[in-house]
Amino acid sequence: MPHARTESAGLLLYPGAGGGRDARTLVAAEQSLAPLPVRREEFANRTAGKKGPERPAAAVEHIRGATAQLAADLGVPTSRIAVGGRSFGGRMASVAVAQGLEVGALVLLSYPLHPPGKPDRLRIEHLAEIGVPTLAISGEKDPFGSPAELTEHLAAIHDLTLRFVPGPHAPADGPVLEIVRDWLGLGGS
Repeated sequence: MPHARTESAGLLLYPGAGGGRDARTLVAAEQSLAPLPVRREEFANRTAGKKGPERPAAAVEHIRGATAQLAADLGVPTSRIAVGGRSFGGRMASVAVAQGLEVGALVLLSYPLHPPGKPDRLRIEHLAEIGVPTLAISGEKDPFGSPAELTEHLAAIHDLTLRFVPGPHAPADGPVLEIVRDWLGLGGS
Protein backbone atom coordinates (compact mmCIF):
# COMPACT_ATOMS: atom_id res chain seq x y z
CA MET A 1 0.00 0.00 0.00
CA PRO A 2 1.30 3.51 -0.74
CA HIS A 3 2.37 5.48 2.31
CA ALA A 4 2.22 9.09 3.39
CA ARG A 5 5.52 10.25 1.90
CA THR A 6 6.35 12.57 4.78
CA GLU A 7 6.97 10.98 8.15
CA SER A 8 4.27 12.39 10.37
CA ALA A 9 5.35 13.70 13.77
CA GLY A 10 1.75 13.78 15.00
CA LEU A 11 -1.86 13.27 13.98
CA LEU A 12 -4.68 15.72 14.67
CA LEU A 13 -8.14 14.09 14.56
CA TYR A 14 -11.66 15.53 14.65
CA PRO A 15 -14.95 13.72 15.32
CA GLY A 16 -18.10 13.54 13.26
CA ALA A 17 -20.80 16.21 13.59
CA GLY A 18 -22.48 14.56 16.58
CA GLY A 19 -19.35 13.46 18.40
CA GLY A 20 -16.69 14.91 20.62
CA ARG A 21 -13.03 14.31 21.34
CA ASP A 22 -13.98 11.17 23.28
CA ALA A 23 -15.66 9.55 20.26
CA ARG A 24 -14.90 5.83 20.07
CA THR A 25 -12.81 5.96 16.90
CA LEU A 26 -10.69 8.89 18.07
CA VAL A 27 -9.92 7.23 21.40
CA ALA A 28 -9.09 3.97 19.63
CA ALA A 29 -6.81 5.85 17.21
CA GLU A 30 -4.88 7.45 20.05
CA GLN A 31 -4.32 4.02 21.62
CA SER A 32 -3.67 2.08 18.41
CA LEU A 33 -1.29 4.55 16.77
CA ALA A 34 1.04 4.96 19.77
CA PRO A 35 3.81 5.99 19.98
CA LEU A 36 2.68 8.53 17.35
CA PRO A 37 1.20 11.52 19.21
CA VAL A 38 -2.51 11.70 18.38
CA ARG A 39 -4.39 14.81 19.49
CA ARG A 40 -8.14 14.34 19.68
CA GLU A 41 -9.97 17.63 19.16
CA GLU A 42 -13.53 18.83 19.10
CA PHE A 43 -15.12 21.86 17.54
CA ALA A 44 -15.97 24.96 19.58
CA ASN A 45 -19.73 24.53 19.26
CA ARG A 46 -19.47 21.15 21.00
CA THR A 47 -17.32 22.63 23.77
CA ALA A 48 -19.99 25.31 24.21
CA GLY A 49 -22.67 22.63 24.58
CA LYS A 50 -24.36 23.29 21.24
CA LYS A 51 -25.80 20.48 19.14
CA GLY A 52 -25.24 19.96 15.44
CA PRO A 53 -22.21 20.57 13.27
CA GLU A 54 -19.89 23.54 13.59
CA ARG A 55 -20.16 26.23 10.90
CA PRO A 56 -17.67 25.28 8.16
CA ALA A 57 -15.68 28.54 8.33
CA ALA A 58 -15.33 28.23 12.11
CA ALA A 59 -14.40 24.55 11.82
CA VAL A 60 -11.65 25.30 9.28
CA GLU A 61 -10.28 28.09 11.47
CA HIS A 62 -10.24 25.77 14.48
CA ILE A 63 -8.33 23.14 12.48
CA ARG A 64 -5.77 25.75 11.38
CA GLY A 65 -5.16 26.86 14.96
CA ALA A 66 -5.01 23.35 16.40
CA THR A 67 -2.59 22.24 13.67
CA ALA A 68 -0.26 25.14 14.45
CA GLN A 69 -0.51 24.38 18.18
CA LEU A 70 0.25 20.67 17.77
CA ALA A 71 3.24 21.48 15.54
CA ALA A 72 4.53 24.00 18.09
CA ASP A 73 4.05 21.53 20.95
CA LEU A 74 6.03 18.89 19.03
CA GLY A 75 8.67 21.36 17.82
CA VAL A 76 8.08 20.60 14.13
CA PRO A 77 6.70 22.51 11.13
CA THR A 78 3.04 21.95 10.27
CA SER A 79 4.25 20.06 7.18
CA ARG A 80 5.10 17.18 9.56
CA ILE A 81 1.54 17.00 10.95
CA ALA A 82 -1.19 14.75 9.55
CA VAL A 83 -4.75 16.02 9.98
CA GLY A 84 -8.10 14.37 9.50
CA GLY A 85 -11.13 13.00 11.17
CA ARG A 86 -14.27 10.99 10.98
CA SER A 87 -17.14 12.03 8.74
CA PHE A 88 -17.74 15.80 9.22
CA GLY A 89 -14.39 16.20 10.99
CA GLY A 90 -12.56 14.67 8.05
CA ARG A 91 -14.54 16.74 5.57
CA MET A 92 -13.65 19.96 7.39
CA ALA A 93 -9.98 18.90 7.57
CA SER A 94 -10.08 18.29 3.82
CA VAL A 95 -11.52 21.78 3.26
CA ALA A 96 -8.77 23.31 5.42
CA VAL A 97 -6.11 21.49 3.40
CA ALA A 98 -7.76 22.47 0.10
CA GLN A 99 -7.72 26.10 1.29
CA GLY A 100 -3.96 25.96 1.83
CA LEU A 101 -3.34 24.53 5.30
CA GLU A 102 0.21 23.19 5.02
CA VAL A 103 0.32 19.66 6.43
CA GLY A 104 2.07 16.44 5.53
CA ALA A 105 -0.94 14.17 5.08
CA LEU A 106 -4.73 13.93 5.30
CA VAL A 107 -6.69 11.04 6.85
CA LEU A 108 -10.39 10.76 5.98
CA LEU A 109 -12.41 8.21 7.95
CA SER A 110 -15.93 7.65 6.57
CA TYR A 111 -15.90 10.72 4.31
CA PRO A 112 -19.51 11.97 4.01
CA LEU A 113 -19.68 12.27 0.21
CA HIS A 114 -23.39 13.14 0.34
CA PRO A 115 -26.25 13.03 2.87
CA PRO A 116 -27.85 9.57 3.09
CA GLY A 117 -30.35 9.07 0.28
CA LYS A 118 -29.31 12.29 -1.47
CA PRO A 119 -26.56 11.34 -3.94
CA ASP A 120 -27.21 14.54 -5.90
CA ARG A 121 -25.93 16.69 -2.98
CA LEU A 122 -22.24 15.92 -3.41
CA ARG A 123 -19.58 17.47 -1.17
CA ILE A 124 -16.77 17.46 -3.72
CA GLU A 125 -16.12 21.02 -4.92
CA HIS A 126 -12.84 21.34 -3.00
CA LEU A 127 -11.36 17.87 -3.54
CA ALA A 128 -9.22 18.72 -6.59
CA GLU A 129 -7.43 21.38 -4.51
CA ILE A 130 -6.07 18.85 -2.00
CA GLY A 131 -2.33 18.63 -2.62
CA VAL A 132 -1.09 16.24 0.07
CA PRO A 133 -1.04 12.44 0.33
CA THR A 134 -4.54 11.42 1.42
CA LEU A 135 -5.87 8.22 2.93
CA ALA A 136 -9.63 7.64 2.77
CA ILE A 137 -11.25 4.64 4.46
CA SER A 138 -14.96 3.93 4.36
CA GLY A 139 -17.40 1.16 5.19
CA GLU A 140 -18.64 -0.91 2.27
CA LYS A 141 -22.24 -0.19 3.29
CA ASP A 142 -21.85 3.50 4.17
CA PRO A 143 -25.06 5.40 3.28
CA PHE A 144 -22.99 8.61 2.95
CA GLY A 145 -21.24 7.17 -0.12
CA SER A 146 -21.02 3.76 -1.75
CA PRO A 147 -17.67 2.31 -2.80
CA ALA A 148 -18.52 3.11 -6.44
CA GLU A 149 -19.47 6.73 -5.61
CA LEU A 150 -16.42 7.29 -3.43
CA THR A 151 -14.09 5.73 -6.00
CA GLU A 152 -15.49 8.00 -8.71
CA HIS A 153 -15.54 11.28 -6.81
CA LEU A 154 -12.53 11.01 -4.51
CA ALA A 155 -10.42 10.36 -7.62
CA ALA A 156 -10.28 14.17 -7.86
CA ILE A 157 -7.68 14.02 -5.06
CA HIS A 158 -4.33 13.71 -6.83
CA ASP A 159 -2.47 11.55 -4.30
CA LEU A 160 -5.19 9.28 -2.91
CA THR A 161 -5.12 5.89 -1.22
CA LEU A 162 -8.71 4.63 -0.94
CA ARG A 163 -9.65 1.56 1.08
CA PHE A 164 -12.95 -0.07 2.04
CA VAL A 165 -13.70 -2.19 5.09
CA PRO A 166 -16.80 -4.20 6.03
CA GLY A 167 -19.48 -2.20 7.76
CA PRO A 168 -21.60 0.96 7.69
CA HIS A 169 -20.71 4.63 8.31
CA ALA A 170 -19.07 3.68 11.62
CA PRO A 171 -17.16 0.49 10.78
CA ALA A 172 -15.20 -1.46 13.39
CA ASP A 173 -12.11 0.44 14.51
CA GLY A 174 -9.64 -2.46 14.28
CA PRO A 175 -9.52 -2.86 10.49
CA VAL A 176 -9.65 0.91 9.94
CA LEU A 177 -6.77 1.69 12.30
CA GLU A 178 -4.67 -1.17 10.94
CA ILE A 179 -4.85 0.53 7.53
CA VAL A 180 -4.02 3.93 9.07
CA ARG A 181 -1.00 2.47 10.92
CA ASP A 182 0.32 0.88 7.74
CA TRP A 183 -0.25 3.99 5.63
CA LEU A 184 1.48 6.23 8.16
CA GLY A 185 4.41 3.81 8.13
CA LEU A 186 4.02 2.80 11.78
CA GLY A 187 4.24 -0.94 11.18
CA GLY A 188 2.12 -3.61 12.85
CA SER A 189 0.33 -2.93 16.11
